Amino acid sequence: MGQCCRCSCPWLTALWDRCFDKRRDVEPGGKSEPSKPETEDMDPVLNHTQPDPATGAAGAVYTALWSFESREEHELSFQVGDRFRIVKSSGDWWTAEKIDSSGTVLDTGIVPYNYLEIEGDAVDSQPWFFGKLNRFESISHLMSAENGDGAFLVRLSESDNVGHVLSVKVNNRAKHFKIYKMDSGFFVDQSRCFPTLQKLIEYYQTHRLASVDRLGKPCIRKEPQPQDLSHTTVDEWELPKDDFTLEEQLGSGFFADVYRGKWKNRINVAIKILKNNASLNQREFHLEVQVLKRLRHRHLISLFAICTSSTPYYIITELMEKGNLLDFLRSTEGGALDLVSVIDMAAQVADGMSYLEEQNSIHRDLAARNVLVGEGYICKVADFGLARFIKEPIYISEEKKIPYKWTAPEAITHNRFSNKSDVWSFGILLYEIVTYGGNPYPGFTSSEAVRQITQYNYRMSAPPKCPRFVYEIMMSCWSTNPEDRPDFKRLKSDLENVNRYTELE
Repeated sequence: MGQCCRCSCPWLTALWDRCFDKRRDVEPGGKSEPSKPETEDMDPVLNHTQPDPATGAAGAVYTALWSFESREEHELSFQVGDRFRIVKSSGDWWTAEKIDSSGTVLDTGIVPYNYLEIEGDAVDSQPWFFGKLNRFESISHLMSAENGDGAFLVRLSESDNVGHVLSVKVNNRAKHFKIYKMDSGFFVDQSRCFPTLQKLIEYYQTHRLASVDRLGKPCIRKEPQPQDLSHTTVDEWELPKDDFTLEEQLGSGFFADVYRGKWKNRINVAIKILKNNASLNQREFHLEVQVLKRLRHRHLISLFAICTSSTPYYIITELMEKGNLLDFLRSTEGGALDLVSVIDMAAQVADGMSYLEEQNSIHRDLAARNVLVGEGYICKVADFGLARFIKEPIYISEEKKIPYKWTAPEAITHNRFSNKSDVWSFGILLYEIVTYGGNPYPGFTSSEAVRQITQYNYRMSAPPKCPRFVYEIMMSCWSTNPEDRPDFKRLKSDLENVNRYTELE
């Protein structure tokens, strides 16, 4: 009968606890303990939040959640609340009919799928219900500056057997509570259950839930970014330079300078300009493009276009407003984040690297400086200038441009790079994160660090205030034998479990 019967029938309590193992949910003396934040382990997927492009049924009616201005011929401009009937759903851009309240067709054209939400039942229409959403995406929404303390959303987890999750912004971090569903209702705390999700939300808008005083306003949805500049650039990667305007310089690297820019004076982009000073640069440029063109994931930087009709060559990617992770961690804003929040950023990086691992791709230069941060503290792996696709588990490098303090011993001594050498680098990145941008191997030059690692099996000690479980993850990444290191899927899961089970404040 479930929790609702338990609430009204005390004699069921003992039987319920015996069957379902009360564990830590009730304190000694029978007092109910506040509901614990719950996270879930998600499988890598493409970075889509609103409806999955594979499931948009022809004839279904959708509502626009944001306004959109057409960018190319055949695209439709629309306003928040406009209604569409789907004609064809394929990829990120759908063909749809704009309709009025009576269903009369007003116009037909192409629209970005992730600006739409299917019309559904009473729960679907609630402003706090976000549909299927993973943990990382919920954090990105909640951490937007528009959302105050207590902002919340209800989502359907992407993980099997998790169901609904209540995610709440508390003291500039997100907490996640599993909503349990029984035959008679919904609950997050064993002491009280509700016939509907709406009733549950209404109750906790006026009553305390664990460490949350009460739920505040529904989370304001972040406007999504189309995966391409327009529907015409999905397959047409080569664009004229005249379409782009350069603004301020954001950074400079060995092979390229990076600028903020605009496409057709409308869309913000990042423009990487290849330094035209050696034939090797062109080779590096084309290798980087081949990687970016084939990789699409919520925690990898998306390639929009390239300009190669004349030198210097351009790579056009999405713009991440908060810059690289290293500088962000050293900033006032980054330094104000608690350890739980920055560990979550590490989990995002592991999520993106897990996808690279599945695609048989190695990065070879994974470090905080090569991770970019966007609004809501979303993190994306960038700078594939040293990446290579591989058909075998080991790639033999012919290059000598190696960032030694981040590089695995077998890569330094034998130029052998693999996904497991990326795991070693991830351990160094994790050190950078928990030290808020600290330098690895402090007190050592690069050559001294290499000698200590390769000759004396030296490993860095745990940074101050670093949780034991986090340091254990670092050490597992630094196993001498590459096969003893975890894969990125395991690392992502372990980091999420750190946030679930370890008190980090």
